[in-house]
Amino acid sequence: MNAYIDIGINLINKQFQNDIDDVVQNALDADVSQMILTGTSIRNSEESARLAKEYPGILYATAGIHPHDAKSFDAQSISKLRNLLKQKHVVSVGECGLDFDRDFSPRNVQEACYKAQLELAIEVQKPLFLHERAAFTKFMGITKEYLPQLPKVVVHCFTGNLQEAKTYLDNGFYLGFTGAISDSKRFDHLKEVIQYVPLDRMMIETDAPFMLPKNVPNSLLKKYHERRCEPVFLPFVAAMVAQFKGVSGIIVAEETTKNAKSFFGI
Repeated sequence: MNAYIDIGINLINKQFQNDIDDVVQNALDADVSQMILTGTSIRNSEESARLAKEYPGILYATAGIHPHDAKSFDAQSISKLRNLLKQKHVVSVGECGLDFDRDFSPRNVQEACYKAQLELAIEVQKPLFLHERAAFTKFMGITKEYLPQLPKVVVHCFTGNLQEAKTYLDNGFYLGFTGAISDSKRFDHLKEVIQYVPLDRMMIETDAPFMLPKNVPNSLLKKYHERRCEPVFLPFVAAMVAQFKGVSGIIVAEETTKNAKSFFGI
């Protein structure tokens, strides 16, 4: 049996509000044995932690403020995140980082919010779950200031170029890959990235309900919600990694699962 770990799902998203139990069970039936809920704001992180607690040993959560939500960052934010991170099933700081693609929060506010969470990760010594879009130079400039003290780092939903991937790897980071790797129209360059990144620095995720893999057959989509990505589809992300690297799906499952267990301490 291949066991998979989905390192990033947005189970608090309103698309899942009526069928969370089914979504979790479908994933388990597809050998996705553990899933990590992504915290993107204080409220979302609190709800993710609360939900994860209901599925011990299956669901875990992160606690953080996404750059889109950085405008909500205030004097109480870090203490609230710190309290969440005291819980054993809250395994990572994030999702945090910079997003200069959408600019939903002012860039200087994003940077201050990100730095505060880097400092929190150093304090609590839990790994970092990072987000970067169209902000690579500034993102690395800030992150490097903290590098000597940082715990483990994964850049989730990586869609950058090969040079960016090499920089992350050279700094000891892990990379998380989603169904984007199966989208040859938008992300054809990710094949080269996948071929370069060693399996021992790679993890897989669905980012559900987003990033639906293109290689899921229509017959299977109709069984679920057609356009909604779910953790049940994680094996299709693994299958694309296997195809690009020329290895068996079993090896991809084993390696990415081992990485996730070690990285998040689960």
